[in-house]
Amino acid sequence: MSQKSEVRSSKPRTSIRRIIVGSAAFLFFATSGLFAQSAAPAYDLVLRGGHVLDDKNHIDALMDVAIKDGKIAKVAAHIPSTDALKTIDAKGLYVTPGLIDIHVHVYAGTGERNSYAGDNSVPPDGFTFRVGVTTVVDAGCSGWRNFEDFKDRIIDRSKTRVFAMLNIVGSGMRGALYENNTSDMDGEATAAMALKYPQTIVGIKTAHFAGPEWTPVEQAVIAGTKANIPVMVDFGVDRPTRPIYDLMTQKIRPGDIYTHMYSGIRQEQDLTTLGPSKAMIEGRKRGIYFDVGQGGGSFKWSLAVPMIKAGFIPDSISTDLHITSMNSGMKDELNVADKILAIGVPLKEVVAEMTSHPAHEIRHDELGNLSEGSIADIAVLRLEAGNFGFTDMIDKRLHGKHKLSCELTIKDGKIVYDLNGMSADLWTAKPGPNDAEAYRWSSFAPRPKSATPVENH
Repeated sequence: MSQKSEVRSSKPRTSIRRIIVGSAAFLFFATSGLFAQSAAPAYDLVLRGGHVLDDKNHIDALMDVAIKDGKIAKVAAHIPSTDALKTIDAKGLYVTPGLIDIHVHVYAGTGERNSYAGDNSVPPDGFTFRVGVTTVVDAGCSGWRNFEDFKDRIIDRSKTRVFAMLNIVGSGMRGALYENNTSDMDGEATAAMALKYPQTIVGIKTAHFAGPEWTPVEQAVIAGTKANIPVMVDFGVDRPTRPIYDLMTQKIRPGDIYTHMYSGIRQEQDLTTLGPSKAMIEGRKRGIYFDVGQGGGSFKWSLAVPMIKAGFIPDSISTDLHITSMNSGMKDELNVADKILAIGVPLKEVVAEMTSHPAHEIRHDELGNLSEGSIADIAVLRLEAGNFGFTDMIDKRLHGKHKLSCELTIKDGKIVYDLNGMSADLWTAKPGPNDAEAYRWSSFAPRPKSATPVENH
């Protein structure tokens, strides 16, 4: 064979070698890319070593909790730190679902004086995350006439998850002139508005009525029945023409909610036994839920202590938060919980009364739990031991040995409150490998310019 023909015959062999080498290189880099992708941490955030209290899932144990893409990804005895972009040590703390306060007043910003659709209400974000609350229910500040203004002004602009109970009074909770106007109590119109916004309106509220008639309760039940949502009753002024026994046994339905259960203003207590009155006992038998709703004038030790000792504990713990109550006997959600704890209700039950129980009362059972796949709302709480004082509606004090405080709050998988910076790195620390991804677990971290803006709620 000539030299020329040998050269010719070598060309295909060279091309084959190039193809083989090129293919090998492609496979190497492709495999490396897949390996790098598979090596990325499985979770955005892990809370490690906390005492998990999750009533819905019957968890009362030291556990780790993992979060991914705003959802609970895993709850287990041990989740390796290497599986998460960020790990937070929660040892010595309680890890619970985000707290739910089903009685607040947050229709602020209208400028209306002496009105819960105005100056008496507070903006929710200033009072929620710092005590572990991620969800609130505005209890009747707006009615069907002004709900859409409330929605635009507060609900749609808040980071806190805000639901609403519509006041049976069309004009809302704006003082006696409005709240005693039976001609503005329209169950049909109220139901129509509730059905228009079923993801936001979770109940009907009747409150503060001073008249002798059953009109507000009856119209509220019409609205609640048509919209298939519960009625919350603040029974107003005690009247012999509408006794609480009839309310509990005839007027409201199983699944409705009686708030201000320890007020003593409306025959809630049996004056002989000092336990719950017959009306309250019969109401619970029928499936009525009982809510604390301390507020500025709806919680007395002389009722709460003997009634709880008699076994009549709350179904839900709420605040009745407004500009007066937050600076008087009722401070915040955890302060009300401290009172129930001080009387002798176990912590596990107290947490249930702020999580799974209120979620069930408002028919949003997707909240108030740490089930895998559920919304990652979490409160990390510290139970402090010491000598503490708690006050009621008439400024009487009860001593307690424990007090809850909130260290960390997570909503939709992001840290929204961190009291002592437990999620933050020391300022002297070298940059970490996951710093660029910090926005995935914290609302405080700067986001990449190309990233999608964070949803408010």
